[in-house]
Amino acid sequence: MNDAAAAAGDSQAVAWVSFAEAFRVWLKIGFISFGGPAGQIAVMHRIVVEEKKWLGEARFLHALNYCMLLPGPEAQQLATYIGWLLHRTAGGLAAGLLFVLPGAVVMLGLSMLYAGYGELKLVQAIFYGVKAAVLAVVIAAVIRIGQRALKNWAMISLAALSFVAIFFFTVPFPAIVAGAALIGFAGGYFRPDLFGAGAESGAEDGIVDRRMEDGQLDDARPTLAGTLKTAAIWLTVWLLPVALLFFFLGPADVFAQEAFFFCKMAVVTFGGAYAVLAYVAQQAVEVYGWLAPGEMLDGLGLAETTPGPLIMVVQFVGFLGAFRNPGGLDPMLAGVIGAGITTWVTFAPCFMWIFLGAPFIEALRGRRSLSAALSAITAAVVGVILNLAIWFALNITFGEVTEIDVGAVRLLAPTWQTLDPISLALTLAALLAMLRFKAGMIPTLLGAAVLGVAWAYLGA
Repeated sequence: MNDAAAAAGDSQAVAWVSFAEAFRVWLKIGFISFGGPAGQIAVMHRIVVEEKKWLGEARFLHALNYCMLLPGPEAQQLATYIGWLLHRTAGGLAAGLLFVLPGAVVMLGLSMLYAGYGELKLVQAIFYGVKAAVLAVVIAAVIRIGQRALKNWAMISLAALSFVAIFFFTVPFPAIVAGAALIGFAGGYFRPDLFGAGAESGAEDGIVDRRMEDGQLDDARPTLAGTLKTAAIWLTVWLLPVALLFFFLGPADVFAQEAFFFCKMAVVTFGGAYAVLAYVAQQAVEVYGWLAPGEMLDGLGLAETTPGPLIMVVQFVGFLGAFRNPGGLDPMLAGVIGAGITTWVTFAPCFMWIFLGAPFIEALRGRRSLSAALSAITAAVVGVILNLAIWFALNITFGEVTEIDVGAVRLLAPTWQTLDPISLALTLAALLAMLRFKAGMIPTLLGAAVLGVAWAYLGA
């Protein structure tokens, strides 16, 4: 057989993935996507690249890099991107929605239980332990991401500057991300050795890759008409409900406030779930008063134990905010509506970023500037997450923390007499279990919950 005939035979042998098969795979991933973004991305890589061979390694990493540059949950957006590569809009919707829905349903049920029975001693004891373990999870995230991202003095400097900016000077998170991105773009041109601005390399042997090479997926190329149509549709889907809430309920209503706040969050929270928490905690706790600092950790603990993206913690925030400000509604019904509004405005733009950007990203593969900006943003996010870890640690291990303003500098001073040694011990034990003994996230959380209950009933 000559080379041309062999090539033709190879092309014909590339069987396309049916929508039904993809739907089953995305449903499976939606139910087993525990462990945060790192675990979820690893699961997708194993299934999509290694087992199913839908994508080659390089295209998978290229899609992941784009999703990490976006605001919002990178794992859910990666699933949407891969679904779009396979079956365009229908595939992206199926992949993205199935990644979110199982966890959203579970999270709603847990939020209702928390709101209805949170005063019970048993529930309080469980969350006493869980909060300490979640603090350990956040500290472990700082260490894990730092080891991956801070490879040289430039990255360490960016992380340090972002920490100082947000912790001492309360610089808004979006400004930190924008500054890091600009530094990354410049660094990609002038010092690519420091900003990791190399093009991806890897095998291009996936089904999508081979179809791309054969010219059978030309509809993936961006067009002006297609871009404008996609933008118009998804901006309407995302923002029309927000406009209606403002028009009929007014800006002071809790539903309108939640819609506006989480809309804003959806476009400024780069860097994954832990970076999102820094912004949400600051606003939801300190500005709107929807919940207390400890309750943010409760919500994160719930999100850690459910499938789907960790950003589902915002559904918990939306539920409690509406539950405690129900207006004339039943509090539980108000909470459900608040959770629904929060989930809608958080995830609708995630689809828009993919459907708008994926065609261009496929056309711009290998550009150094994207990789350099990602490196800089990731380094800055390490500093932001460190700020989150310290903020949580102070509020969990001390009963009283005072904020002191010295000119433009903000200082947090704990009252040492209010130190909770048991909470500190539980945090250290959870951190030891995760870092030294490689315990998984869910076993660590469950173990801390058991210890919290034991202390409440036996030691206190």
